[in-house]
Amino acid sequence: MNFVAIVPARRGATRLPNKPLADIGGTPMIVHTLRRAAAANSIDAVFAAVDDHEIADVVRHAGFDAVMTGECDSGSARVAAAAAIRQLTEDTIVVNVQGDEPFIESNIVGDVAQLLATRPDCVCATAMRPLHNDEEFYNPAAVKVVANADNTARYFSRAPIPHWQNHSTPPPSARIHLGIYAYTMPFLQQIASLSPAPTETAESLEQLRLLWHGKSIALLETDSQSGGIDTPADLEAAQLRAKNESASGV
Repeated sequence: MNFVAIVPARRGATRLPNKPLADIGGTPMIVHTLRRAAAANSIDAVFAAVDDHEIADVVRHAGFDAVMTGECDSGSARVAAAAAIRQLTEDTIVVNVQGDEPFIESNIVGDVAQLLATRPDCVCATAMRPLHNDEEFYNPAAVKVVANADNTARYFSRAPIPHWQNHSTPPPSARIHLGIYAYTMPFLQQIASLSPAPTETAESLEQLRLLWHGKSIALLETDSQSGGIDTPADLEAAQLRAKNESASGV
């Protein structure tokens, strides 16, 4: 099979304007993400899917390919549009690496793709990790996932799930969802035709659309320390991390 990583990015983030071009240690955020994806084992190609010519120019200046997709209503729709423009074949597994993940571990990108290749019962694969701290469990910005016995997703929520009756601390089984997805190419082209799910609308989580329509999502267990950048505080923390890593020679 072919493995291709696509990094979607849009200019119009409301909480952090111009987010893909935010400076982190002297390098735009999206370039950090592309470099991490390109370093992944088993990934054959990497490119960005963007809606803005300035972002495309920055990506190309850094040595990567950029596909202009125009307006899309979600990251997965942008990835699907870029995959169609590049005419990726049906034997391709496409990894959607969020453009605001400048510190994503490269091995996760390849591992999620490889997991889906071994799970013909699933149309999608994603990742989960244990809690970093108890506060994450109650933070709606940190999406929780409950897994079935076969490590497929049962439900995703911004609420603290699973609830642990008569305990004041999170349950040991609590997992945080990481926003990376691998799709089979045939299914990626079908996503836009699936009607939105009531749970998706309520939680503002597009992956719930797949569960609503009876699709199976495989889960990769990881101890990743990465996370998305959504707010000015997240960006400040990322800039500090980059500074510290540079000072230590990482």
